[in-house]
Amino acid sequence: RLYGHFMVEAAAISQKAKAPVKLVYSREDDMSQGMYRPSYSATYRAALDEKNNLTALHVKAGGIPESPLFANRFPAGALDNYLAEDWTIESNITTGAFRAPRSNFIAGAEQSFLDEVAEAAGKDPIEFRLELLKRAQENPVGETNDYDAGRYAGVLELVREKSNWESNDPSMHRGVSAYFCHNSYVAQVLDIEMENDKPIVQKVTSAIDCGIVVNPDAATNLAEGGVVDGIGHAMYSAITFRDGMPEQNNYDKYRLIRHSEAPKSIETHFVDNGIDPTGLGEPPYPPIMGALANALYKATGRRHYHQPFILDRPPLVG
Repeated sequence: RLYGHFMVEAAAISQKAKAPVKLVYSREDDMSQGMYRPSYSATYRAALDEKNNLTALHVKAGGIPESPLFANRFPAGALDNYLAEDWTIESNITTGAFRAPRSNFIAGAEQSFLDEVAEAAGKDPIEFRLELLKRAQENPVGETNDYDAGRYAGVLELVREKSNWESNDPSMHRGVSAYFCHNSYVAQVLDIEMENDKPIVQKVTSAIDCGIVVNPDAATNLAEGGVVDGIGHAMYSAITFRDGMPEQNNYDKYRLIRHSEAPKSIETHFVDNGIDPTGLGEPPYPPIMGALANALYKATGRRHYHQPFILDRPPLVG
């Protein structure tokens, strides 16, 4: 609905008909033409020293028709050896903005990978991130890092406290994620409980630093909506193409999250720091995908490398 092509079409028809017209798309027409989310891919590599400290990280990310990579975001500035590369492929498939453009993919990929590295290093996922942010705050590498390491660490510390991160409930599987975009910082902890081999999201705890919160109710609604929206699209939603045409053209094939699949509880906590307000419509959306992926790994022992997760099947053997 961002681009108004339907208004141009209605105007062109009206001009030819020399009369007012009412243009109504069927659901199939609406979903099989117009703007699509860009396609993205990212590959990560990391190196640990003999003391299991992260010493190097390499990310190569790209997409059609744009790259999702923000080279100067975290963990830029936290490592002496950091390389960020990107690539793009042109396409005649029309694409457009999707909630939190570019960040909506790269946050989940990055935060899932950081959890994987933390596990290899034998470190708590939150503590692992805080160690990197401490370096970025006290002795940063480079001068073009586009985030405030102190504020980034602040939301991680807040979500650790508010989620009671150290609790040891054996039935609960927890994932954490944190990301900076649109000048705001969001950290989230997602709790999954398995019921009949099905993951149930019991609770999401969010810590958000967006400066002064002008409208607390609206801010909370935006945060909760971002959580539900992010879980739904990471888990279920996909439009694929065959012979240049989308294979999904209605909701019987395009899967959205259902009421019963939304988190049973969402808690949102805002940092009160008096800083000028920044973005909030988009920042709560990207990190929840990483928190979900990390919680699913704790619950099932399997990492997800493709979205949507429900279609990310393990490879066939034999």
